[in-house]
This record gives sequence, C-alpha cells and structure tokens, in this order.
Amino acid sequence: MISSSDRLQKVHSDIRGPLYQEALRMEANGIPVLKLNTGNPGRFGFGIPESVRRALADHVEEAVPYCDVRGMKNAREAICNYHLSKGLQGVTPDDVFIGNGVSEIASMIMSALIGTDDEVLLPSPCYSLWSNNTYLSGGVPVFYRCNPDDAWNPDLSDIESKITKRTKAILLINPNNPTGAVYPKRILLAVAELARKHHLVVLSDEIYDRLVMDNQPYDSIAALAPDLPCVTFNGLSKSHIICGFRCGWMIFSGPKGELDAVRDGVMKLASMRLCGNALTQLVISAAMEDVASTRAMMVPGGRLYEQSKATMEGLKKIDGVTFVPNRAAFYLFPGLEKGKFDFADAQDFAMQFLHDEKVLVIPGPGFDWHEDLRFRIVMLPTPEQLTEAMAKLARFLEKHRV
Repeated sequence: MISSSDRLQKVHSDIRGPLYQEALRMEANGIPVLKLNTGNPGRFGFGIPESVRRALADHVEEAVPYCDVRGMKNAREAICNYHLSKGLQGVTPDDVFIGNGVSEIASMIMSALIGTDDEVLLPSPCYSLWSNNTYLSGGVPVFYRCNPDDAWNPDLSDIESKITKRTKAILLINPNNPTGAVYPKRILLAVAELARKHHLVVLSDEIYDRLVMDNQPYDSIAALAPDLPCVTFNGLSKSHIICGFRCGWMIFSGPKGELDAVRDGVMKLASMRLCGNALTQLVISAAMEDVASTRAMMVPGGRLYEQSKATMEGLKKIDGVTFVPNRAAFYLFPGLEKGKFDFADAQDFAMQFLHDEKVLVIPGPGFDWHEDLRFRIVMLPTPEQLTEAMAKLARFLEKHRV
C-alpha cells in the first residue's frame, strides 16, 4: 500500500469525524439524529438575506470570467472599508485577498508564513482548521491555555512561557469558536504587547465579529496595535447565512514592508488557483451594507439570541454541568464536573449520548482541549428543539451519576 504524506499524521477533523460518521450510519438506518456538531445555519431553517439574493441575481453575468487573483475590485473595496470602519489603519483594497472561505485563506497564509519547524501559538480550545494547517505547512502547533475560570480569556502567563526562538506567530480566535467568548480590550492589548516584545506576527480569526450579543463592545486587535504585523480573517458564512458560498478573506495590516515576503507568497498561491469563486464575490458589497439582517438575530427576540438563552436555561437545571455563558456566535463549551459521572472520557460521553438520546455533540479533544471533560454544543436548532435536547442531556446524565 502506498503511504500518505507524513504531514497528515496529526491532522484531525472531529466535527465530521467518527462520531459524525456514526450519526450518518444511524440516519441511514432510519434513526433521526439532532446534529449539534457543525455551525451550518442553512441546515436549520435560516434563510439567505434578501440583500444577498438580489446582488447575486442582478449581477450574475459579471462572474463568468476569471477575476483578479486577489478578488473583484469592488468586493475588496467593500471589505477594506469595513475594516477601516473597525479601526484598522493604513489599509487599502490591495491589502485584501478573497478566497473560498476562511478555510482556503487559512491554508494560504500558513503555507506562505510558516516554514518547517516554525512554531505557532494557538489557543486551546482551538478550531481545528488552524492546527491542521499548521501541521500541513510543516510547522509545530504550540497550544496556550484559555481559562474557563476567566471567561475563557487567554492565559497571558501561559502564552509567554511558551514563546521560544522558533515562535513565529500567535493566533487569536475572537469571537471564539468553540467557547463563544469575546476578548476584552485589556487582553488584546496584553497579547499585542507580547507580540511586540517577541516580534511575532498576529493572526486574528474574526469571522464572528458581527455576531456579538447585546451590543457588547468588540475590538479588533489589528486596530488596537497598528504597529504590529497583523493578518485579520473574516467572511460571510455565518453573519449572512451563506456557508455554501465559501466566501472569506484576509487583510494585511501593520508596518509597511514588514509582511511583503508573506504577501508575495500568498500572491503565488492565489495565482495557482486562478481566482476565488467569482459568484460569491458578487454579494460582498451588498452584504457588508446589510447590517440589519445580522443584527436582528442577536438581540432579544432574535433567533440566535433566543436559541442561546434556551440552551443555557436548560443547562442551568442540570447538576454537575458547568459552562461559561456565550457572548457571541452560536457555540457553547460546557463541561461535566469531575467525579460526578461514570464516563471514561469525553469521547465515551459523546458516543453514548449519541446512541442513547440521538443527539450529536463534539467532545473537547476535537478542539485540542484535554484538561477536563467538555463538549461543544452548536446552538442552531429552534429554541424548542434546544430545550428538548437539554432535557435529553439531563435525562441521560442522570443515568450515569456515580
């Protein structure tokens, strides 16, 4: 048998891994499963905003030819203006690269930035897109701890203790997946100071920045630290319910010339794939102007707000379950108190829960979290469905108390 690349050995995608495959097997056998494993709003009855629908229908002919390898000019202008409005300084449309989702853009930046054995500081818990792309680039993920006892904020002392001469970059996922945390300005400024002190590139995944609850303040680290080389990532998959469009981007900021070699590398990679999907780029300008449809989901009475509320109210009733309330997006990362249940580990819990109650969640190791037994809940079904799912969890856990 021909072996696969050694760079795949540590790559994992638990969100669509063995538990998901088991759920599909169950469904094929006629067993319905409530899948709380992936953040895919369109599968749960969320509709495409009318602004996006019109933009696509009215301009489809413009997407027939290849476009600029960085992305359509008007789309990059809209993205640039958005980030300027968020406080980024000195950026132009030429600093923007549009790709087929942040997934493709993440692959590009890691391939262009990270060399063999370069270390990247990644949060734990972490969305596996980033750790996987670090492995594939030949780099070494070094996980810093986010603290559930401090609203899931990054542990600054842990970060500094893990910086070595091989450390090249630090990643923030803010708002965070899988915890739903939003980092306060004091944390961002402190991370920026560490990056400044050790000459690190800051990578900031901000795709949920428009999905913040209750009009809470939100800051982009690139806006707070214009003197640092930063690459900020964003997209429309979640805020405008178009995951399948695969529409994401990155924007370079910081001292002029500092990231030129990396940008040149990204340009080579972008040229290799000719261009991002031009159809999806048609909707960017309209989507960035349409803040109302997104905002409506995040306030009392809005669907994401009410789904989050229903989930947390259900969990509060279960003895032995702990969680930090989510402040953005639609994720929660609860845990089970040690010594109260008989599960061997998080995988054992999730598999038994799937079999017994027909509810699929992803255990903590899928997000590079191994400290205690945790799992991610995707809060996208209706409030009524989530209330029922939390009741099932309560019933299930009652059977496994010690």
